Amino acid sequence: MTQGFVDLSMYVAPERINQASAAWLQRILLLLDARGEAVGTQPLLQVWRSPQLLLSQTCGYPLMTALRGQVRVVGQPRYRLPYVREGQHCSLLLVREDDPRQDLAAFFDSHGLINGPDSNSGMNLLRHALAPLQREGRFFSQVSHTGGHRNSMRALREGQGDLAAIDSVTYGYLARDHSEEVEGLRILGQTAWGPSLPYITAGWRSAEEAEWIRHAMNQALAELPAVAEALAIDQVLPVETTDYQVLLDYEHEARRLGLVTLG
Repeated sequence: MTQGFVDLSMYVAPERINQASAAWLQRILLLLDARGEAVGTQPLLQVWRSPQLLLSQTCGYPLMTALRGQVRVVGQPRYRLPYVREGQHCSLLLVREDDPRQDLAAFFDSHGLINGPDSNSGMNLLRHALAPLQREGRFFSQVSHTGGHRNSMRALREGQGDLAAIDSVTYGYLARDHSEEVEGLRILGQTAWGPSLPYITAGWRSAEEAEWIRHAMNQALAELPAVAEALAIDQVLPVETTDYQVLLDYEHEARRLGLVTLG
């Protein structure tokens, strides 16, 4: 029997997403004849780098930076939500509903909210969108790191910041379930597209093992239609690590234009 760390906690809200992810993972393990080990309180980066990793989901930016050469990509989800397309998502630029500013340039010198410095959707795509508008290497007058997209949305609603980039899948889940977490906010625009968050396994595993895991993920979706509907995932698509190079291209473009960091 195969065993290893398993974690599908990149999307946990609303609660039915968390429940559906748990049911999906349980069926995947059954199909793989595998035993999953809970990650407990270990930092996710440590889990992703572990040789015991069986299946998890990471962000595309750390895949190409902190995890480069250390993990094997299993696949990418194809979501059926607004603001996503075939194997890709974007970030939505959110502001308060009552903020009178109507374009991104008007938010120069405002207070930015990012979930973390290593996030593609919360930082990298936002930096790329703001780079043409930077002045003397900066856009925001102040930046706060919130620790998560939902924290950024809450801080935005409460007036603790002015602009945040929120992963379109996170927003789609919350908006679909009529969550109060999107109330009082409006979409100012969207960023460039990027590949959906990849599923990964330990880097020492073979391409055949990764394909085996991806096949089990798709079979589980087919066997659990209610879970597939809740997750808004109809297929896990094959993908290569090189498909995520575009995220580094966005970073290089922002740097070329003079915006090295958001702060």
